[in-house]
This record gives sequence, structure tokens and C-alpha cells, in this order.
Amino acid sequence: MLEEESTFCMNIHLLTEPTADALAYLRERLSPTIHLTTGEIVPPETVILVTGRPRREHLAAAPALTALIIPFAGLPQETRALLRDFPQVSVHNLHHNAPMTAEMAVALMLAAAKQLLPADRIFRQNDWTPRYSENTSVVLEGKTVLILGYGAIGRRVGAVCQALGMRVLATKRNPVEALEKEIEIHPPAALPDLLPQAHVVMICLPDTPDTTNLLGAAELALLPPGAILVNVGRAAVVDQTALYEALRSGHLHSAGLDVWYRYPADVDSRTSTPPAEVPFNELDNVVMSPHRAGGGGAAEVEQRRMAALAESLNGAARGEAIPYRVDLARGY
Repeated sequence: MLEEESTFCMNIHLLTEPTADALAYLRERLSPTIHLTTGEIVPPETVILVTGRPRREHLAAAPALTALIIPFAGLPQETRALLRDFPQVSVHNLHHNAPMTAEMAVALMLAAAKQLLPADRIFRQNDWTPRYSENTSVVLEGKTVLILGYGAIGRRVGAVCQALGMRVLATKRNPVEALEKEIEIHPPAALPDLLPQAHVVMICLPDTPDTTNLLGAAELALLPPGAILVNVGRAAVVDQTALYEALRSGHLHSAGLDVWYRYPADVDSRTSTPPAEVPFNELDNVVMSPHRAGGGGAAEVEQRRMAALAESLNGAARGEAIPYRVDLARGY
């Protein structure tokens, strides 16, 4: 266990110790009034616990615990279920990776629209056929993009799409006037009216009871033929079989997917786990990314995570409310 100075007024514990560089970066930015510990054993005096997937014994070990900070965006279902038994503990997210996720969303949209990967695979064999074949790429200027989830990621995506000359529609649970001009914000209930207008659907939603299977066969059928779907939110928002069939049949032009229906259970299975129950890998019109939109373990991303965590913790030490509180009832 690592400890700082003996004089402190707030005890913070990181269940999983970051890399040495990331931990040093965090410590440099923390208020001297914060006592930071790390490791699997949670000290009983811990006030704020930092982890995404605590176990019951971790929470029970700290009677003074008042807050859990999940060091990423989203609320794992097992964490949501567990925290219902600890109503005194508020739950919060970090949104340090919103810029990187938005960048990946745009990259997936462009790669899918321009059919970059099939052309790349052929051209690597010195075959120029794609240049002289029918061009199946989509021109995005003048088209309509529907952003499902107009939060930190969705706003960034909307701004880029506007710059590309696209019309931007978006859904948000509590619609507000968009800061950007000419972006139309609608409640989720308007989805049946919005889908027929969307040439691109951009999913930036969390997985909650309200969003699971939000898009099934009936909803995908409402999209215009040749539409593009991009998902950087959670896979469960879209029914996987319906999505596969819409892509295989050609109703959807293409898709860019960074989130999946299956994940490796352990290190040994990382090289042999299909990401879905249907063979998306057999479709040339799918751009597949192994859930790396948030930046993975890159040093710059970890610095951003530690900086965001330090900002939240320092504010809490000053008596300020911890930002990005999660509503357990809604799941985000």
C-alpha cells in the first residue's frame, strides 16, 4: 500500500494501482489535504473509492465511504446492482475520454462511408481494380446525421458533422437548446419520426434499461436504404441479429462498430473471442474496432484520466460536489 503524508483531511483509495508514471502524475496534482492509498485492501477510513467494478467486501470495508468514482464513462451492470445495497454511496463517472471517443466515431463514419478497408485490402496486393470499379462510397455533405445521445461525445461529433456540411439531428433525455446553431435536439420518444430522415445514425448512448435493444429490426427498417450506422456507445443498444441482417441484405450501406456483444473473459481468450454471436467479420461493409475509442492504455490518455480524477478529488476536498453523478435508477 502506498501512502502520502500523515496529515490529511480526506482519505481516497484507488482499488487498482495505475502505472508508476500515471500514479506520480496524479499525486503531483492532488491537494496536500488528500491522503491517497492504493491496492486491493480498502482502508476503513476511506471516504472516496476509485474503481469501476468493486466487490461487496470492498464497500463494506469502509464504513465512512460516501462516494465511488468510476474512472471511465458508464456504469457496469454488476456495479449498478451492488450499489443499490449501499444507498449512502453516490456514484460518479469521469469523462476524460470524450474527445478521443468522438474522434473514433468520426473516423468510423468516414471509413464506413468511403469503404476504405475493402479498397485498402485489395490495393495492398497491387490491384488497382477499386479505382476503376463502381464507386460505392457515400457523399456525406448534404446528408442528415442522427446522434443518439447528445452528451459530451455527441456534441463533439455534431460539431464535426456540421463542419462536413451535414444536417444534424440529436436525441437527449432532457432536450435543451443546442449551443451550436441549426442542431435540432429531440426527446427519445421522437425516434420513429427521426429515423426515416437519417442517412447516418451515430450511437453515443450508455447501456440502460431504456436503451437496451433500442434499435431492432423494425427501427432499422425505418432508416432510408443505404444508411450508415456507427456505434461508440454500447453494443446492446442495437439488436445484433437485426443489425447483421440489415448489413448483409444491403439495406444498410455500412457500419462502424467499436463496441461489442462479447468480450474476452480472461487474458488467454483475448486472441480467440468472437465479438458477437453473428459473423460481422464476414461482411466487407463493416469497420470493426476492438473497443478502443477511449484511447486504451496510451500514456496521454492515462494522463488525461489522472488529471480529471485529480480535479474531481480536489474539488471534493474543498467541499464541492463531485461532478458527473450517475443516476442508479436510470443507469447513467
